Amino acid sequence: MSNQEWISLFDGQTLDGWSTTGKAEGWVVEDGSIACLVQGGKYLYTLEQYENFVLSIDFKIAEKTNSGIFFRWSDLNDPVHTGIEIQVFDSYGQEILDTHTCGAIYDMVAPSSNPSKPAGEWNNIIITSVPNRITIEKNGIQVAEMDVDQWNEAGKNADGSKNKFKYAWKDMPQSGHIGLQDHGGKVWFREVKIKLL
Repeated sequence: MSNQEWISLFDGQTLDGWSTTGKAEGWVVEDGSIACLVQGGKYLYTLEQYENFVLSIDFKIAEKTNSGIFFRWSDLNDPVHTGIEIQVFDSYGQEILDTHTCGAIYDMVAPSSNPSKPAGEWNNIIITSVPNRITIEKNGIQVAEMDVDQWNEAGKNADGSKNKFKYAWKDMPQSGHIGLQDHGGKVWFREVKIKLL
């Protein structure tokens, strides 16, 4: 890792540097956090694009809430197929882990463990994205990793199972926007910071 300093992507007071694909009122600042409290915000995304980084984000969610953290998002009109998503979900206590459990690389890699905290408590996700490798750390424990070069066929994971993506991730851009997802529940994000590698 380089000796670069952490760069804050959220000043705790405004959404400067961010925009949304949905209704502006869908995303607000509340108590030093980016909050999604009403439906319609769709996605909040960084105006800048990033490549080769460590991204750290704290999040908390209401019960049964589904959300996501996106990166390498290259086409703002198609976040689902051109952005890799880390699942944010109320998975506290879940014992059978799959590619939709909190901390999963969504629809591609299930987390190896489930260090989720209960709804209403803060969790931390650290995403490391370098040319062909992605690693996910949740609450201090590495839970997922992915060699992007092995995802060389659209709609198929490295282990041969199916996914919903219409492109092979091996062929996709390695740089892109960072995004936060409104999936119909209340979710908060804070301490959004990045270290460029």
